[in-house]
Amino acid sequence: MSPTLVIMAGGLGTRFGGDKQLVPVGPGGEAFLDLAITDAAESGIHEVVIVARSNLDVLLSRHLGSQDHSSSSIRVVHQDTFGPERSKPWGTGHAVLCAAAACEGSLVVLNADDYYGRGGSALAAGGLFEADEERVVLVAFDLEQTLSPGGPVSRGVCEVEAGRLAGLVETHGIRRVGAHIHAEEPPGRLHADTPVSMNLWGLPRRVLEQLDSQWEEFYSRHSDDEETEFLLPEALEQQRARGLVSVDVVRSEESWMGITNPDDLAVARRAFAGGR
Repeated sequence: MSPTLVIMAGGLGTRFGGDKQLVPVGPGGEAFLDLAITDAAESGIHEVVIVARSNLDVLLSRHLGSQDHSSSSIRVVHQDTFGPERSKPWGTGHAVLCAAAACEGSLVVLNADDYYGRGGSALAAGGLFEADEERVVLVAFDLEQTLSPGGPVSRGVCEVEAGRLAGLVETHGIRRVGAHIHAEEPPGRLHADTPVSMNLWGLPRRVLEQLDSQWEEFYSRHSDDEETEFLLPEALEQQRARGLVSVDVVRSEESWMGITNPDDLAVARRAFAGGR
């Protein structure tokens, strides 16, 4: 059974200055999520769940109707109505639980505002086929391939041993300074080929069941907190650290591209100006 592609598109786009999930980057008006759907279909993944906000319904429906996704079955679920109610989305871990409630089997999960290359979802799915129910698949990129010309970025910096994840640290304020790459929190210098997570995961069903338990624990502590998020990388790292799962790291040789800051949009459009 092929996994379901889950596209997380419920964010507010605060740093970008608005909704960036549907910003066109391709010559045919394609957004990154359209490229992800097409790439997944080419690799045999035809079931798609988009996790969005209910106030994006009209725009999302209009946009999807303007693109040819006839080979894919696309469902939209709403993170804001999945609950509990909060003005700010509860985070990527909560988004995945929202999608998991609407489908069966394993998931390939990615962000709507990132482009992982043509082979991104195929790498995650291929790793799932070779793994068991206690193994997560993380597609990692060289840090140098993921830097933004528009400003500092946050990345999940990975420690890898014999192809398995040995640790993941959410690292903030990463930027190039001259010939070197520096991070602000935790502070330090990073190497260009440092493997980093860009939230492209292959998740077996058992991991999703454990994620649900983690969410219950998280919500019991943060139910009145309007800012703290239940983040997928942190939750999966907790599972790994507790010995509940192992994480196979698959390295991608493709370049990542994303829209984090407003200046990133012009870069993306130039990259896709002639098609792919």
